[in-house]
Parts: sequence; structure tokens; C-alpha cells
Amino acid sequence: MSNIPELQSFLTISPSSDFSIYNLPYGVFIPKGDHSPRVGVAIGDYVLDLSVLADAGLLGTEAKSARYFSDSTINRFMSQGRAVWSSTRRRLIELLGVHCPDLKDNSHLREEALHLRSNVDVRLPIEVKGYTDFYSSLHHATNVGTLMRGAANALNPNWRWIPIAYDGRAGSVVVSGTDIHRPLGQTRPSDEAPPVFGPSKALDFELEVAFVVGVGSELGSRIPCDKADDHVFGVVLLNDWSARDIQKWEYQPLGPFLGKNFGTSISPWVVTLEALEPFRVNRPAQEPEPLEYLKFPGDLFDVRLEVAINSPKMASTEDSVVTRSNMNTLYWGHDQQLAHHTVNGCAAYAGDLYATGTISGPTPDSLGCLLELTKGGKEPVVLSNGEERRYLNDGDTVIMRGFSERNGVRVGFGEVRGKVLPAKE
Repeated sequence: MSNIPELQSFLTISPSSDFSIYNLPYGVFIPKGDHSPRVGVAIGDYVLDLSVLADAGLLGTEAKSARYFSDSTINRFMSQGRAVWSSTRRRLIELLGVHCPDLKDNSHLREEALHLRSNVDVRLPIEVKGYTDFYSSLHHATNVGTLMRGAANALNPNWRWIPIAYDGRAGSVVVSGTDIHRPLGQTRPSDEAPPVFGPSKALDFELEVAFVVGVGSELGSRIPCDKADDHVFGVVLLNDWSARDIQKWEYQPLGPFLGKNFGTSISPWVVTLEALEPFRVNRPAQEPEPLEYLKFPGDLFDVRLEVAINSPKMASTEDSVVTRSNMNTLYWGHDQQLAHHTVNGCAAYAGDLYATGTISGPTPDSLGCLLELTKGGKEPVVLSNGEERRYLNDGDTVIMRGFSERNGVRVGFGEVRGKVLPAKE
């Protein structure tokens, strides 16, 4: 892990806040009573309006003239590249620090630029150009493979050689707080009878994170592992909602389709790779050794993750944690994912999402989906109020959270939540 310099903001920020001055994640918001989305960073209980700072000339001449912080997404800012990301971050840390008077001592500017997060509505932070979901957790792939094919054939022959993935539906990616209707589709409850059509009876969550591309690549070019961090802007939490019964019937031979494309939820704040830099950890050796283009001693990130369920029978402030995991258990890293995705010349674009796939750990309480937690729906999970779940019920709200912490420094993602509504029949 990198050393963490000591930083202090003039704002009062709780030590337990996900949004310390060490974080400064980017998002898009609209103040209540307003109609214009704009780009901001989360800091403590506030959102700092970067469009106001840019118009005031506090973020440099380019930010003022290009006005990319007045956009309804962060795509244009992300496409500026790593040097601009870093210089903007340094300037924001300076402006929010205790020693810089530009914001701290300007009451009019503070009033215009700082909004309580409770008084704003968040929007999808990026225009999602493409969405690819990988299968990067060895524990998850082994558990699911065991359920489907038995322990002897849990991993397909290609799994340890290739970062497996499928292309998801970019237009179905939604921001946290968006309700998800139970999907309709074909299922085949019995091998002796024809398939039936109706609502999924096995709706599941999948605990994931996704890397957000900031700088793309041209069609026909490739991004090597050691250049991935020049292209990846940051990370969001992601819930890859899954209809297991629809998925089971449809996935052969081309993979997920209607069982996945009805909704994918992401957190509203994009945590930059630079903010996560102090929480890098060594990736374990991979066996067998990957092919040359994937052979890179890159790092993983120590990010603690959890999933909770709030049922209709619980108070709105209550939830039951059903699993805890960590990004540091992944087998394939973000650098290898991006290198493999582009090795054939596939273009990358600002706003592309590259998700990890379900993140499961090695213990029974660290499994990243109900499919694993309930052993395919056979053994129910018991919630804190005594209710049981094999899969999600209508009215359930799924909440995912994540953060990194070291020596009292916390960098968090906030949460991504979504409520299950009945199917639209």
C-alpha cells in the first residue's frame, strides 16, 4: 500500500463518512427545486458543485472554457485524461483544505457551491457506452460450476486462461434508487414439460464492482495491461440483477440474455483509481501462468463489500446484512480484463463499464449472490427478523455498500440500492 499523506478539510466530516477529503468521488446531481444537472464531488454530508467552481475560475482556464462540469454526465471530463484527472483532484483537495482561503473564506461562493447531499437528487453519473460483465471471481465460478456440473467439473477448461465475459445491455444500467420490476420470461420448471411464460421465481442480486473507462481506444488498437490505469477513471458498485430460472433455460449456447438485461444498478459516485491507490494489494500468483499479454503483476484493491436486504416487514431504517466480501479475492484484475477485451482490436469508449462479475470469498458468509448462499435455492437465508429468503420477494430492497479503510482513513462508495417491484403483466 502507498503512504497516505495527512489531509484536513475546513468542513466538519465524520470519521465514519465514506466521503472524506481523501476520496472526492465524482457524480451528477440536481439541487432540489432546480432542473439543471451538473457535475459534483461528494465531500462529507455535502456535494461540491464543480460547475460553480469552474465558472469562478478556480479549476483552471480549460475547465472554465470547456464547461464540462456543466454537463449532465462526467464523460467529457473523463475523456480529458489522467493528467487532468490528477491536477483537478489536487486542486480540489487544496480548495477543501484548511489552509486555502479561496472557498473557505468566501461565504457567497460556499453558499452557491456546497449543497447538502440530503437536498439533491443524484443522476446516472455516466453515459454508458458499453457494458461488459466479467466472471473474475474464482470462488464464485467454482461454487456456481459445482452447483451446475458437480465439483469435478466446476471450472470450464478455459476459465484459468481467459477473463470470461459477456456483453450486457448498456441501456438497462440505472442509478441507485431506481426500482426494478420483476422480469418476465420463459422458464422450464420440468424437463418433461414445455417451457412456460411468466414472472421469474428466482430473482437474485449479484455483488459486483465495475471499472469505468475514461479514455477510450481506437478500433483496431489494443490496451496492454501496463497501460490500463491510463484509461480507467474509477470504480462504482454494481448490482447485476439476475433471474436465475430464466437464465438457466436460455443461457445455452450463447450465454445470458433476458435473465440479465432487465436492469443493472450502479452507485451514483465514481471513486477514482487515484483515491483507491493507497489500498492496492498484491495479486496472488495465477496458475497456470497466463499467456504473455495477460502476464502482468498488477494489483487488486482492498475494498470491503456487503449486501443487505430490507424487507417490507422491516422499518425503513432497518436492514439485514446477508453477506460480506472483498475485492481482494478476485482472480482476474481490471488491467487483465481491459487488456483481454481490447486485444483483438475492440474499441473502448469513455463511459464503458467493465464489471467484475459476482465477488465471492472463500467462506460461507462471503458469497456474493443468493444462488450461492442458498445452494441453488435449497437452503434459505434467515434475515435478522426471522424471515427466510431463497430468492428475492417483491418489496425487498437490496442495498450494497463498499469502502476501504486504513489507519483511520476511509474511502467509500456509499451504496447502491434498488427495490423489487411486481412484474408488469
